Amino acid sequence: MTQVDVLLGLQWGDEGKGKIVDVLSPQYDMIARFQGGPNAGHTLEFDGKKFVLNTIPSGIFNENIMNLIGNGVVIDPIILKRELDNLKKAGHDPVASGKLVIARKAHLILPTHQLLDAANEQKMGAGKIGSTLKGIGPTYMDKTGRNGLRVGDTTLPDFKARYNKLVEKHKEILSHYQFEYDLAEKEAAFFEAIEFIKNIPHVDSEHFVNGYLKAGKKVLAEGAQGTLLDVDFGSYPFVTSSNTTTAGACTGLGIAPNKVGDVFGIFKAYCTRVGGGPFPTELDNEVGENLRQIGHEFGATTGRARRCGWIDLPALKYAIMLNGVTELIMMKADVLDSFDTIYACTHYEHNGEIIDYMPYDIISIQPKPVLKAIEGWKTDLTGITSLDQVPSQLADYIAFLEKELEVPIKYLSVGPDRMQTLTLK
Repeated sequence: MTQVDVLLGLQWGDEGKGKIVDVLSPQYDMIARFQGGPNAGHTLEFDGKKFVLNTIPSGIFNENIMNLIGNGVVIDPIILKRELDNLKKAGHDPVASGKLVIARKAHLILPTHQLLDAANEQKMGAGKIGSTLKGIGPTYMDKTGRNGLRVGDTTLPDFKARYNKLVEKHKEILSHYQFEYDLAEKEAAFFEAIEFIKNIPHVDSEHFVNGYLKAGKKVLAEGAQGTLLDVDFGSYPFVTSSNTTTAGACTGLGIAPNKVGDVFGIFKAYCTRVGGGPFPTELDNEVGENLRQIGHEFGATTGRARRCGWIDLPALKYAIMLNGVTELIMMKADVLDSFDTIYACTHYEHNGEIIDYMPYDIISIQPKPVLKAIEGWKTDLTGITSLDQVPSQLADYIAFLEKELEVPIKYLSVGPDRMQTLTLK
């Protein structure tokens, strides 16, 4: 029996997971999303075209691969339908090809979940989490509160009654907010989309994935968001509402821990974060703005400007430990091409101590980064195609990171296109 390889982000999301899944997908028989929802924005570029996927796995452009939206994902039927309609217009129709299936146990995002999300952020004011307002948190709350609706419920004769019961509960909660809303238009679109997704095969993901493994087929589990946004181990409460770590692949697909194979950890050559919360290496200055503009650091889903800073090694070590990472992938090295000197945070100064780990409380007492200066390569990386073209300064940076992180860097991304990816090992 084969094992499931896992690919996930090691920072605060936006590391470039979609591109690498697309690059690696020819090696696999199935790509399976295991958590998160349409708050994800996985960007893929090839043949001069750009695609942003929110819910659909990033293997969808390889016609020979099955794509599974797993039970740990929360699905907005309206957004999923829009995604599929846009793909069809671009000449890709995974519904017609039969290469997309949905877990029956995946939970549904209702229009009222989005209203609750917006109402709560509005009430929190300056202390808001920085939600994408996609209804992710309220949907996971209903899931853990045992009130949620699942994809498999849509085929039951009393689905509408179940829907109305949950919506009435949401309306009661909304009545305690000073929040105006109009549900009718969204509700009509929701039920239209529900009928649409009935045309996509519904499966029991736990049997489906394990059946592939038993047949000796290869599966890659695709994560969303990033490790430092994990609801248990991230910078709580400024986190997402799901488990973004390797453990989330087990519960989000229905696989046993001993079925996990390689774990690919993706990180940027620097660091970014969207929304509120601690960010020890943030550069709230001209350097940070340069990183933002050169790296086009604006959310693929929300369009929001990302906060930018230097790479954070204590945070990366923490993420590597939590996930059992076996191979690293460094993204967006090309963004640093013009810098004379770059920096890496090797330790934190926290409560008068120098530490090399993420402390419990990094919100009320934000740690100060201890930075190491590194010579920049001052070379345009976007056109390099072989290892002998890698500048010596970049090779030194990679060697430094491998020594610090104690995990090999296997792939290096030097641009957004799938072809701009070098295999180092």
